Amino acid sequence: MPAALMKHDTDPRTEIWNKIGDLTKFQVMHNNVVVAVYERPEKTRSGVFLPDQARDEDRFQGKAALVVAKGPTAFKSSDGWDFDSVKIAVGDWVAIRASDGWNVTVNGKLCRMIPDTAIRAKIASPDTVW
Repeated sequence: MPAALMKHDTDPRTEIWNKIGDLTKFQVMHNNVVVAVYERPEKTRSGVFLPDQARDEDRFQGKAALVVAKGPTAFKSSDGWDFDSVKIAVGDWVAIRASDGWNVTVNGKLCRMIPDTAIRAKIASPDTVW
């Protein structure tokens, strides 16, 4: 299914932060990154309603995610990985391969814990990829 522009009643970034809440006591280790899985709303901007079954697939196959936490060595160059030109911060939208992550639920929100090297792209909007 190609990416579709979705109708958001609330900014998806705000919606995720409201759901996930305070993470100040959630300490991520090493080069791990915790991303909150973007789950599409039920309606596209053009007015097409997505069936629940299609939206449920975001939990298993969703490729857009919001960076909500990262470990102290995430995106630091080492061991043949050069991150000098990559600037990924908490609050950035990224594209991931769902199978690269370990599913974790943080404060009731579906997230994936992935190594920094598994971030495939920084994206401007979660509707950019599916």
